Amino acid sequence: MPEISRFLGIVIAMYYNDHGPSHFHAKYGDHTGVFSISDLKIIEGALPRRVALLVLEWAFEHRDELLDDWNLAMERKPLRKIAPLE
Repeated sequence: MPEISRFLGIVIAMYYNDHGPSHFHAKYGDHTGVFSISDLKIIEGALPRRVALLVLEWAFEHRDELLDDWNLAMERKPLRKIAPLE
């Protein structure tokens, strides 16, 4: 699981062999969620409400970078790290 960011105990990752639509994975403890990049909605799994809101805040700030990493992942190229939520 290529980790692209980490903040407040939340790990953000993308997989090279994933399918569309463009998305990223967020893991917090035993909870996981998959978020679409295009409309920033959770499309699979569940996270505690506060964690999901933090992930969405971060993703909104880094949407272009997330899409760039998605395109890199689809080309099987190294992903770029994205700054954590501050």
